[in-house]
Amino acid sequence: MINDFKKHCNMTRLSAICNQLVELSKQAFAVNNGNIPKWEGAITNIQKTQSGVLSFKHPYIAIDTHTNDQALAQSLKQLMPWRKGPYQIGELKLESEWRGDMKWDRLKDHVKPLQGKIVLDVGSGNGYFTYLMAMQGAEIALGIEPFLLFNYQFQAIRALINQPPKAYVLPLKLEQMPEQPLFDSVFSMGVLYHQKDHNLHLQQLMNVMADEGELILETLIIDKQHGDQIIPEDRYARMRNVWCLPSTDTLHSWLQTAGFKNIKLVDVTKTTPAEQRATHWIGDNTQSIKDFLDPNDDNLTIEGLPAPKRAVFICQK
Repeated sequence: MINDFKKHCNMTRLSAICNQLVELSKQAFAVNNGNIPKWEGAITNIQKTQSGVLSFKHPYIAIDTHTNDQALAQSLKQLMPWRKGPYQIGELKLESEWRGDMKWDRLKDHVKPLQGKIVLDVGSGNGYFTYLMAMQGAEIALGIEPFLLFNYQFQAIRALINQPPKAYVLPLKLEQMPEQPLFDSVFSMGVLYHQKDHNLHLQQLMNVMADEGELILETLIIDKQHGDQIIPEDRYARMRNVWCLPSTDTLHSWLQTAGFKNIKLVDVTKTTPAEQRATHWIGDNTQSIKDFLDPNDDNLTIEGLPAPKRAVFICQK
């Protein structure tokens, strides 16, 4: 996959940073992780499956192929938990924890056309959205995801596709990206609240954006009635590393301070069990959003904080 990325990358204006991204990725994959043999074994078995044509059959990213569903499922389950999706391979439905199509439906009509664009998907997970971006006609859609398991999930899905689209996922963090203004569209979805320094994250996003580039930012927020922001003392909806939950007004001011313009709030949606759910594809820990909320009041988390609500902002450099 990295060789394919390098070949394609060098045909775009990302060629200026291609070698650096490839070397950083190789270093990340060379880490000592005891799960890698299991993941690589799963990929090897999946590569024996007949590949098929990729399409989007709502809500699934679908691959039209004939498979031994039981054998394929066994290999794919070696790569659990599957957080992003859902996918359908032949008749096999891989029901991920998140219904990514619901998020995509909320933002797709507000985003500038991706046809011919250089696109970055920050915190891409296994590449569900990265594939959708490529399928919209992007010249190249690059997902960056430091968690290695999700990189192997991306490779598993890619191995099943005949003539994969121009989508790639590399095991990189945003701070590792060279600060060159190359990307026309930058997506940061479900990432900001995990940053200790939200201002630094916004600045790093801007630094990789081309002039007049577009930022699509999706993150957890709170209603104004709860104040300007909440800083959880410990966990939030049982998640670690949630550093700050701003109101939409506060987030708007953060974007303004960072230098973004034409800032638009295009959606606010409460997260429900229809969108985030426990499935057989998330492993032994089958808890999901319904387990993270107050059993007597779904407007509160189990910790007594406002229940998860997500906003989508779109703005330009």
